[in-house]
Amino acid sequence: MGKEIHPTAIIAPDAEIEGGTYIGPFCIINEGVHIKKGTRLISNVIIEGKSEIGENCVIYPFTTIGLPPQDLKYKGEKTGVRIGNNNIIREYITIHRASVSGDGVTEIGDNNFLMAYVHIAHDCKIGNSVIMANIATLAGHVIVEDFAVIGGLVAVHQFTRIGAYSMIGGFSGVGQDIPPYMIASGARAKLFGLNTIGLKRHGFPDSTINELKKAYKILFREKHTMKEAIKKIQEELPYTEQIKHLIEFIQKNKRGICR
Repeated sequence: MGKEIHPTAIIAPDAEIEGGTYIGPFCIINEGVHIKKGTRLISNVIIEGKSEIGENCVIYPFTTIGLPPQDLKYKGEKTGVRIGNNNIIREYITIHRASVSGDGVTEIGDNNFLMAYVHIAHDCKIGNSVIMANIATLAGHVIVEDFAVIGGLVAVHQFTRIGAYSMIGGFSGVGQDIPPYMIASGARAKLFGLNTIGLKRHGFPDSTINELKKAYKILFREKHTMKEAIKKIQEELPYTEQIKHLIEFIQKNKRGICR
């Protein structure tokens, strides 16, 4: 299967471009880049560094991937970006390569929808089926788990984690970890309960949603320490996969949990 490269595109000789790809007008692909089959760069896309783009992605104009991190410690080390399959990456998005203080890779999984002007900083780890609305911004080393939804104009502090199936309302500032399955919002984001509608849309049964509601009440509405609340959940609720993930997420926190 052939590839279609517009004559105005500039591609380094050692860049690896697989068959079935489309490289549109005025794109610049520098050395060390690997673009897998079926991916389309509409126009004016710049990709550099040790960057790998998966299969069947669509990357819209004026996006830059793999440029150096905005980190004063970075001195040109060979770090990279790894992007999975079936991602939609809209206009004016910036995805920076890793710094030297992580594992060397900024990573994005599969089936994500990144809307215009999203910024993903160095060393971030984005899971699968994540939605980031316009101008959502992640500082360095942020972890976003699968199926999270991040609203427009949201700013997330470095080293913060966003849990699976959570939703962050637009125009929020996130400085502490958002637990899985929850809704958070606000200039200094706080929790507003379970992401019930989102969980129903993803096919969670009522029994699971009810168990998570009980866990939320024990954790954040009753007057327990976090250690006491976790113990009560383990004693009183079925230890389902979702309850287990919620507890483990909370136990691993370093920046504190949004309350």
